[in-house]
Amino acid sequence: MERLKQLYNAYNCDITDESVVLAVRKIIDSDFAKLDNPEVWKKCISLIDLTSLNTDDTIARISDLTNRVNTFTRSHKGLKNVAAICVYPAMIECVKSSLKTKSVGIASVCAGFPASQTFSEVKIAEVAMAVAAGATEIDVVISLGKYLDGNHSEVFDELNEMRDAARGAKLKVILETGLMPSQRDIKQAALMAMAAGADFIKTSTGKTSTSATPEAVYTMCKAIKEFYDKTGIRVGIKPAGGIRTAEQAVEYYAIVNSVLGREWLTPELFRFGATSLLDNLLMKLKNA
Repeated sequence: MERLKQLYNAYNCDITDESVVLAVRKIIDSDFAKLDNPEVWKKCISLIDLTSLNTDDTIARISDLTNRVNTFTRSHKGLKNVAAICVYPAMIECVKSSLKTKSVGIASVCAGFPASQTFSEVKIAEVAMAVAAGATEIDVVISLGKYLDGNHSEVFDELNEMRDAARGAKLKVILETGLMPSQRDIKQAALMAMAAGADFIKTSTGKTSTSATPEAVYTMCKAIKEFYDKTGIRVGIKPAGGIRTAEQAVEYYAIVNSVLGREWLTPELFRFGATSLLDNLLMKLKNA
């Protein structure tokens, strides 16, 4: 735990929930109106990890989802495709065999998703198997129970092992921010994940009552900015869970733009985990 205390002490973790609320409100009040426009809506489409994580997912359903991506740019002239398709490990092969658009990633949730309450060996094996099956991006959940118990070193070591198991695939670490006690905890967990080699940090599984919030994303962006300033390493941000409307997407876009800048407004460093967001953005563009 001593190494993680040193990590946390090297950054500004002395933040309050109230200060974060005020900072987010200031950004939204200042920037939302000027960013709520068709060009930003189009950009948000290109940042989506189009997601299907249902208990009743079938080969037919995932094939239809993949075929929608295959035909997207033909059906919607002038729009860029989504960034990735995100599915359970059992559906990786289905996506891989039918995905024709090579610019779109194949993402898989792994490591005991969504609860992360299983053996470390199982998590690490699942990550390795998902990559072997064709996943180019891996979304894992931190062991939140261990984190809340104060066993931060165990969480860090497990993330390190999953980083190794993911090999060349992008590793997105889900913090499950809606269950974190405070913004301070969110920042510490973000720093831990980045120090362990995360390529992205992600808010939520979408399987809890509270998922992504603007406040959590602001805190995570601040952690990313400070981490980059100290290390020169760029880590991406992925708000996910409950993001359905164009208005929500624009709010998150405004936060990332304000804290991290235009360099982060690309699929390489910014994603939305979403299912219905794509249709809502398309409807906004149609009605504009």
